[in-house]
Amino acid sequence: MTNPTDSIEFASLLCSRLCHDLLSPVGALNNGLELMADETDPEMRQRCLELLGDSARTSANKLKFFRLAFGSAGGFGDVVPPHEARVAIEGMFVTTGRVKVGWMVDEQMLGKLAVKVLLNLALIAGDALVRGGQLDIGAEVRPGVTEIVVRGEGPKVVLDPDLRAALAGTLPVEGLASRTAAAWMVRALVTGAGGEIALSPPGDPILLFGASIPD
Repeated sequence: MTNPTDSIEFASLLCSRLCHDLLSPVGALNNGLELMADETDPEMRQRCLELLGDSARTSANKLKFFRLAFGSAGGFGDVVPPHEARVAIEGMFVTTGRVKVGWMVDEQMLGKLAVKVLLNLALIAGDALVRGGQLDIGAEVRPGVTEIVVRGEGPKVVLDPDLRAALAGTLPVEGLASRTAAAWMVRALVTGAGGEIALSPPGDPILLFGASIPD
């Protein structure tokens, strides 16, 4: 990719990421329906229905999260209720039982930019908890600035070096791909607003992200 600021090119990278994440649950729905068409045993049909239900919930949860993290969810206003972000994050992680979420966010409305940054940092940190763990999310709105902190801790924490580089602003243009697009977007959104991104050092057993976003 020669120009990461090209909106069409960048949108295609994000779309590739979303399609990749949705392929598994949607594919499971299709496979379940095919099994149901040929299955006559009542117990197996009930099992198929349960699997279909799980896949449908996973697909719906991912779509809700992606709509808020990458789309224009919340209407055309400048703020979003924090509860919407919490529901989206819990739908992505808590329902699987793999990750526990700690929520420490002011109840007042958050700006759309802050919500997108919070959601994407939570997604990156949650994915880094490859064996599950604790994902803590905090945000505080103070005069002139919104502070966001995302902390991930678990038995094995692995942050892809390219994702780290994208967040830190050191990723070369040729390294921008569908898997790094969201991290690059977070960096661009925060720095474009005059803010800063902070990361815990490589090798630290606890993954910590911070973002400071001026109003």
